[in-house]
Amino acid sequence: MLDNFYSPSYEVTPLTMAILAQQNENGSTSTRILEEQEEYSVHHSPSKIIDNACKFFGSSLRGRQDGTKGICGITHKAPISVDPGSGMYFFPTTSPTNPKCSWIAHSHINQVVQGPGRQTEVIFKNHKSILLDISFGSMLNQVQRTAQYRYLLDNRIKYLQNHTADKVAEPFA
Repeated sequence: MLDNFYSPSYEVTPLTMAILAQQNENGSTSTRILEEQEEYSVHHSPSKIIDNACKFFGSSLRGRQDGTKGICGITHKAPISVDPGSGMYFFPTTSPTNPKCSWIAHSHINQVVQGPGRQTEVIFKNHKSILLDISFGSMLNQVQRTAQYRYLLDNRIKYLQNHTADKVAEPFA
Protein backbone atom coordinates (compact mmCIF):
# COMPACT_ATOMS: atom_id res chain seq x y z
CA MET A 1 0.00 0.00 0.00
CA LEU A 2 1.31 3.44 -0.91
CA ASP A 3 1.42 6.33 1.49
CA ASN A 4 0.35 9.50 -0.26
CA PHE A 5 1.27 12.60 1.67
CA TYR A 6 2.83 16.03 1.45
CA SER A 7 6.41 16.43 2.60
CA PRO A 8 7.92 19.93 2.94
CA SER A 9 11.30 18.56 1.86
CA TYR A 10 12.60 15.31 0.46
CA GLU A 11 15.94 13.58 0.35
CA VAL A 12 16.71 11.37 -2.65
CA THR A 13 17.77 7.83 -1.64
CA PRO A 14 18.54 4.56 -3.45
CA LEU A 15 14.81 3.76 -3.02
CA THR A 16 13.79 6.77 -5.17
CA MET A 17 12.47 5.55 -8.53
CA ALA A 18 11.16 8.77 -10.10
CA ILE A 19 10.85 12.48 -9.38
CA LEU A 20 7.88 13.58 -11.47
CA ALA A 21 6.72 17.07 -12.39
CA GLN A 22 2.98 17.41 -11.99
CA GLN A 23 0.68 20.24 -12.98
CA ASN A 24 -1.66 21.34 -10.20
CA GLU A 25 -5.25 22.48 -10.75
CA ASN A 26 -4.24 26.11 -10.11
CA GLY A 27 -1.57 25.91 -12.81
CA SER A 28 1.41 25.67 -10.47
CA THR A 29 3.90 22.84 -10.65
CA SER A 30 4.75 20.48 -7.81
CA THR A 31 6.54 17.18 -7.61
CA ARG A 32 5.36 13.62 -7.12
CA ILE A 33 8.05 11.31 -5.85
CA LEU A 34 7.84 7.57 -6.32
CA GLU A 35 9.79 5.27 -4.09
CA GLU A 36 9.67 1.49 -4.06
CA GLN A 37 6.98 1.41 -1.36
CA GLU A 38 5.87 5.02 -0.84
CA GLU A 39 4.78 8.14 -2.70
CA TYR A 40 5.23 11.78 -1.71
CA SER A 41 4.23 15.23 -2.94
CA VAL A 42 6.70 18.09 -2.56
CA HIS A 43 6.38 21.77 -3.43
CA HIS A 44 9.85 22.04 -4.99
CA SER A 45 10.50 21.43 -8.68
CA PRO A 46 12.01 18.06 -9.66
CA SER A 47 15.26 19.72 -10.75
CA LYS A 48 15.50 21.56 -7.41
CA ILE A 49 15.12 18.25 -5.58
CA ILE A 50 17.87 16.74 -7.75
CA ASP A 51 20.08 19.80 -7.17
CA ASN A 52 19.57 19.48 -3.39
CA ALA A 53 20.44 15.77 -3.59
CA CYS A 54 23.64 16.56 -5.50
CA LYS A 55 24.53 19.20 -2.88
CA PHE A 56 23.99 16.65 -0.11
CA PHE A 57 26.76 14.60 -1.77
CA GLY A 58 29.10 17.57 -2.22
CA SER A 59 28.30 18.90 -5.68
CA SER A 60 25.35 20.51 -7.48
CA LEU A 61 23.21 19.67 -10.48
CA ARG A 62 25.38 21.98 -12.60
CA GLY A 63 28.55 20.31 -11.27
CA ARG A 64 27.21 16.84 -12.01
CA GLN A 65 26.19 17.93 -15.52
CA ASP A 66 29.69 19.32 -16.10
CA GLY A 67 31.10 16.00 -14.87
CA THR A 68 28.95 14.08 -17.35
CA LYS A 69 30.16 16.34 -20.15
CA GLY A 70 33.78 15.76 -19.14
CA ILE A 71 33.41 11.98 -18.96
CA CYS A 72 31.36 11.22 -22.06
CA GLY A 73 30.62 14.50 -23.86
CA ILE A 74 26.86 14.60 -23.25
CA THR A 75 25.74 18.22 -22.95
CA HIS A 76 21.95 18.22 -23.40
CA LYS A 77 19.53 16.36 -21.10
CA ALA A 78 22.64 14.93 -19.45
CA PRO A 79 22.26 11.96 -17.12
CA ILE A 80 23.86 12.50 -13.73
CA SER A 81 25.16 10.54 -10.81
CA VAL A 82 23.70 11.87 -7.59
CA ASP A 83 25.98 9.40 -5.78
CA PRO A 84 27.84 6.72 -7.76
CA GLY A 85 28.75 4.83 -4.57
CA SER A 86 25.11 3.96 -3.94
CA GLY A 87 24.19 3.59 -7.63
CA MET A 88 21.98 6.69 -7.80
CA TYR A 89 22.02 7.61 -11.49
CA PHE A 90 19.17 9.75 -12.83
CA PHE A 91 18.26 11.15 -16.22
CA PRO A 92 15.89 14.00 -17.15
CA THR A 93 12.93 13.56 -19.48
CA THR A 94 13.43 17.03 -20.98
CA SER A 95 15.69 20.01 -20.33
CA PRO A 96 16.14 20.38 -16.55
CA THR A 97 15.24 24.06 -16.91
CA ASN A 98 11.78 23.07 -18.20
CA PRO A 99 9.24 23.02 -15.34
CA LYS A 100 7.76 19.83 -16.86
CA CYS A 101 11.09 17.98 -16.51
CA SER A 102 10.93 14.73 -14.55
CA TRP A 103 13.88 12.64 -13.40
CA ILE A 104 14.00 8.85 -13.62
CA ALA A 105 16.30 6.55 -11.61
CA HIS A 106 18.14 4.36 -14.11
CA SER A 107 18.64 1.40 -11.75
CA HIS A 108 14.91 0.98 -11.09
CA ILE A 109 13.82 0.61 -14.73
CA ASN A 110 12.75 -2.85 -15.81
CA GLN A 111 11.20 -2.05 -19.18
CA VAL A 112 10.31 0.87 -21.45
CA VAL A 113 7.20 0.44 -23.61
CA GLN A 114 5.69 2.51 -26.42
CA GLY A 115 2.66 4.32 -25.02
CA PRO A 116 -0.23 6.07 -26.78
CA GLY A 117 0.70 8.99 -29.00
CA ARG A 118 4.04 10.47 -28.03
CA GLN A 119 3.98 8.93 -24.57
CA THR A 120 6.12 6.21 -23.08
CA GLU A 121 5.38 3.79 -20.28
CA VAL A 122 8.16 3.05 -17.81
CA ILE A 123 7.77 -0.19 -15.89
CA PHE A 124 9.89 -0.38 -12.78
CA LYS A 125 11.44 -3.50 -11.24
CA ASN A 126 8.76 -3.53 -8.53
CA HIS A 127 6.09 -3.67 -11.31
CA LYS A 128 4.82 -0.12 -10.75
CA SER A 129 4.53 1.85 -13.96
CA ILE A 130 4.17 5.46 -15.07
CA LEU A 131 3.17 7.11 -18.34
CA LEU A 132 5.41 9.99 -19.39
CA ASP A 133 5.05 12.70 -22.02
CA ILE A 134 8.25 11.73 -23.82
CA SER A 135 8.58 9.89 -27.10
CA PHE A 136 9.61 6.25 -27.01
CA GLY A 137 12.77 6.98 -29.04
CA SER A 138 13.81 9.83 -26.77
CA MET A 139 13.25 7.69 -23.68
CA LEU A 140 15.29 4.81 -25.09
CA ASN A 141 18.05 7.28 -25.96
CA GLN A 142 18.07 8.62 -22.38
CA VAL A 143 18.22 5.11 -20.93
CA GLN A 144 21.12 4.17 -23.24
CA ARG A 145 23.05 7.40 -22.60
CA THR A 146 22.69 6.87 -18.86
CA ALA A 147 23.96 3.30 -19.19
CA GLN A 148 26.98 4.56 -21.18
CA TYR A 149 27.75 7.27 -18.62
CA ARG A 150 27.28 4.86 -15.72
CA TYR A 151 29.64 2.33 -17.31
CA LEU A 152 32.35 4.94 -17.93
CA LEU A 153 32.14 6.52 -14.46
CA ASP A 154 31.97 3.17 -12.65
CA ASN A 155 35.05 1.98 -14.57
CA ARG A 156 36.98 5.12 -13.54
CA ILE A 157 36.07 4.58 -9.92
CA LYS A 158 37.01 0.88 -10.04
CA TYR A 159 40.32 1.71 -11.75
CA LEU A 160 41.25 4.14 -9.00
CA GLN A 161 40.22 1.69 -6.29
CA ASN A 162 42.34 -1.08 -7.84
CA HIS A 163 45.41 1.07 -8.55
CA THR A 164 45.55 3.21 -5.42
CA ALA A 165 44.41 0.76 -2.74
CA ASP A 166 47.59 1.26 -0.71
CA LYS A 167 47.58 5.06 -1.02
CA VAL A 168 45.36 7.19 1.19
CA ALA A 169 45.13 10.97 1.05
CA GLU A 170 45.70 12.13 4.62
CA PRO A 171 44.55 15.51 5.90
CA PHE A 172 47.23 18.13 6.53
CA ALA A 173 48.19 18.10 10.18
